[in-house]
Amino acid sequence: MSSLPLSVRSSDEVASPLFPPLPEKRIVVGCGGVCVDFLAAVSAYPKPDTKIRCSSLKIEGGGNCGNALTCAARLGLNPKMISKVADDFHGRALMEELNSDGVDTFYFVLSKEGNTPLNYIIVDSQTNTRTCIISHGNPPMAPHELSQEILLSALDGSKLVYLDGRLHETALAVAQEASCRKIPILIDAERQTEGLDNLLNLADYVVCSTKFPEAWTKAPSIPSALVSMLVRLPNIKFVIVTLGEDGCIMLDRRVEEIPELEEMDVDSVIGILRQKIDGRNAIPTCIPSQSVMRLKADGIGMVNGRLLVGTTEKIPASELVDTTGAGDAFIGAILYAICADMPPDKMLLFATQVAAAGCRALGARSGLPWRTDPRLAPFLC
Repeated sequence: MSSLPLSVRSSDEVASPLFPPLPEKRIVVGCGGVCVDFLAAVSAYPKPDTKIRCSSLKIEGGGNCGNALTCAARLGLNPKMISKVADDFHGRALMEELNSDGVDTFYFVLSKEGNTPLNYIIVDSQTNTRTCIISHGNPPMAPHELSQEILLSALDGSKLVYLDGRLHETALAVAQEASCRKIPILIDAERQTEGLDNLLNLADYVVCSTKFPEAWTKAPSIPSALVSMLVRLPNIKFVIVTLGEDGCIMLDRRVEEIPELEEMDVDSVIGILRQKIDGRNAIPTCIPSQSVMRLKADGIGMVNGRLLVGTTEKIPASELVDTTGAGDAFIGAILYAICADMPPDKMLLFATQVAAAGCRALGARSGLPWRTDPRLAPFLC
C-alpha cells in the first residue's frame, strides 16, 4: 500500500447557477488532531474471545480537526492545519490525503521519531454504532515546535480559527494570538479535556457533543446548561449542542438592547419548540423561537437570546452506512456557514444536511460532500 486512498471529486464539481458565490474571506486555520483510521464494518459487535469477519474494510485519514477541515475544504473554504505527525509511512500519507482535498499542511510538524496517531474503529452495522480504540501520537506536539513566524503566517488573512481541544498547549498559543488579532475562534467541546477551559474563555463560538454541556456546567438539563455556558462565557456568540439522530439545539446570544423582553424558562421554550416538529418530515428542519427572549434557568441566571431546534434528515436504513465523523462534518459545515454569514436557521439546516451526507459511506471522510453536491443546493441558496 503506497498511500492512503485519495478522495475522488464528484464529477459534477463545476460552476453552477444553483450555488451562490463562495465567501469572499474563506481562509480558516485549524489546530488539533489528525490520525489514520482503520475501519472494519461487522454485522454485529463481536463477543469477547471470538473471531468475526468484516463485511468491509477501509483505511483513511481521521481525527476531529482533520475531518472538519477536509469537510470545509470540499465546501469551498481554504483551510490551513496545524498539527503533528511522525515522518513515517502513515504521517506522510495523512499529509498527502489532506493536501489532495485542499487542506494546507505546510504548518505541520513532522517528527523524525515516534509514531503517527492511529485509530481502530469497529462499525456495528446492526446498531449503527462505532467503537474507537485510539493510539495517540508520540511524542506529543509541544508549543515551542510552532514558531511565532509560522503561527503568524498561518493566521495571516484568516477569517476564523477552529480548535478541537487536542494539542491543548499549542492550541492555547494559537488561540491567544488569534484573540489578539480579533480573529473569531470556534471550539469543538467534545468532552472535558486538559486545557479546554482556557480555550473556552477565548472562544466566540462553541459546538458541543450531547453530554458536554451538562457535564461541564453541572446543570440539570441541556437547555439550562446552554444558558449556564453563556453566563459563564460572556464572549460566546452562540453555542450549539449536537444530539445525534435527535438533531441539535442552538442558543444564539443577542446583545442589542430591547425594552420589555419577555422572560421565559429555557426548558419550557425548548418544550414548546419540540412540539412544533413534524415527525413525518424526512428532510432537516429548523424551529426557531419567535423572537429574542430573556431566557432563564433556575439557580443559574439569564441571557438574552434566541433558541433554535434543528432536526436531522431521516436517512433510509438502506443508505445509512456509518456515523463516524458526523460531528466533524457538522463542524466543517458550521465553519463554512460562519464564513458565508449564514443566518442561524439556515446554518443549522445546512450543517445537518452535510453531516447526513457523510453517513452514507464507511469512514469519516469518504462520504463528505463537495460543494456542488445536488443535495446541498437547497440549503446553500
